[in-house]
Amino acid sequence: MPDPGTVEIFIIGNEILTGEIQDTNTHWLCREIHQLGGRVERAIVLRDDLDAVAEELNAALVRGVAVIFTAGGLGPTADDLTLAAVARGTGRPLQRNDIALRMIQASYDSLHQRGILAQGGLTPAREKMAWLPAGAMPLANPVGTAPCMLLETGTTTIISLPGVPPELKGIFSSSLQPFLQSTFRGGLAATHTLCVRCNDESTMEPVLSRVAPAHPGVYIKSLATRPGEMAELDIILTAVGADRGTVEAAVKAALTDLRIGLAGLGLTCWDKARTDMEQP
Repeated sequence: MPDPGTVEIFIIGNEILTGEIQDTNTHWLCREIHQLGGRVERAIVLRDDLDAVAEELNAALVRGVAVIFTAGGLGPTADDLTLAAVARGTGRPLQRNDIALRMIQASYDSLHQRGILAQGGLTPAREKMAWLPAGAMPLANPVGTAPCMLLETGTTTIISLPGVPPELKGIFSSSLQPFLQSTFRGGLAATHTLCVRCNDESTMEPVLSRVAPAHPGVYIKSLATRPGEMAELDIILTAVGADRGTVEAAVKAALTDLRIGLAGLGLTCWDKARTDMEQP
């Protein structure tokens, strides 16, 4: 049985190895995982090569790593091979996941409605992102179009994240939090998203810096965007513990304080998602 805190990170992309793009994801992931109580034992950069990624994944499974993060290679182009490599490395077929497909369509439709893309809906290239290894779970991407993939195989969990840093950080700080909290801190995890009518994170800082220390049992994270990019920001609240009522009450108390503080700044906020519970 592996130590539940052991982690390996695979950064995938030719552009990293050619020096075209600097890898900042490893540093960010290592810091966040360490703060959660996990222990990163290995981090490597791999080319967009199906066999190479599959072989490294298989080797990590043999080592008995508890959690493997991959970053990159989830997009719609032919060289985005990470999901196929995970399927090969775990001996599973690729299957179209209807939940992932709906997430992708909703993302593209939203981008089209906001005038960012000329075309919404699905195309064969976009549908490619919904083909996941059998048994995998898609997790919402609040920033981009490619869903995160979570796959449990034996005693190891494989998490595939987009390589674009804002997308990676957005998923890690939102839809992935219940898994992270329950895995690295133990117990039930409750998470809730509060949406704020604001496009400047610094405006909310006086409230966040006061509320977070007042609720040490609740992880509070705002999802930053580029200034002026969107008129809405999300604040993610997550609590973990052994008792369902206790963690729900902790999140509710923090939410109440946040709403009061944000209203005092003249900011409108609303619930974006109900509290979700996960049992490890």
